[in-house]
Amino acid sequence: MNNNQTIEKLKQMRLSAMAELHYQHVKNNQFNDTTPDEYLALLTDHEWEDRQNKKISRLLHQAGFRQKASIAEVSFTEARNLDKNMFNRLSTLDFMKKKENIILTGASGVGKSYLAQALGHQACLMGNKVFYTNAARLLARLKLSKLDGTYIKELNKLLKVTLLILDDFGLQAFDNHAREALMDIVDDRHNQMSTIISSQIPVSAWYDIIGEGTIADAILDRLIHSSHRIDLKGESLRKGILKNE
Repeated sequence: MNNNQTIEKLKQMRLSAMAELHYQHVKNNQFNDTTPDEYLALLTDHEWEDRQNKKISRLLHQAGFRQKASIAEVSFTEARNLDKNMFNRLSTLDFMKKKENIILTGASGVGKSYLAQALGHQACLMGNKVFYTNAARLLARLKLSKLDGTYIKELNKLLKVTLLILDDFGLQAFDNHAREALMDIVDDRHNQMSTIISSQIPVSAWYDIIGEGTIADAILDRLIHSSHRIDLKGESLRKGILKNE
């Protein structure tokens, strides 16, 4: 058996992690402690884990997160009005299996974006495609895409995202283009994929912000129906950070 040829063939078949581990065993002559079946399983597991880690890294990079948020670091102090049991249930991502949405509201700095990104990070770890974006920025990009003829292509990209996170929703006024784009996004994803929306604006004011009663009704019906709502309270967490610096 020519080990160099075996290693080269593994690389050509894009089994690079398996090839590297086999090379290390050949180099160090580490074959005495395993049976052929155990050795094959060892190489296979190593290749599988390497591919999973690369996939997760790719998903996290493509998600476009603004922060390195983690479920484990979420604070459940009483003043935040964040129910630990409820949030832990959401972190199992069962809401995604049910194609449900999450709406996070609260004043600036209370941690809405962090919670949304923590859930998004967890979704990536579980192999899901996530996209995090500022809501106004996304709608502006879709407006431009109508001019260059790529609008449908952009909508299809969003539909392929398992979890869409729209941050800072409602901070800018909606014009006709923004309303229509939001309606298209929400309608495409309704009962198909989950969406997380964070906003400083209470849900009760969204109707007036979106404008155009018929469209606003249709959007809110699809967004709010069967959604999980978290209204965060307390002082800005950014103030605490500044005090400690």
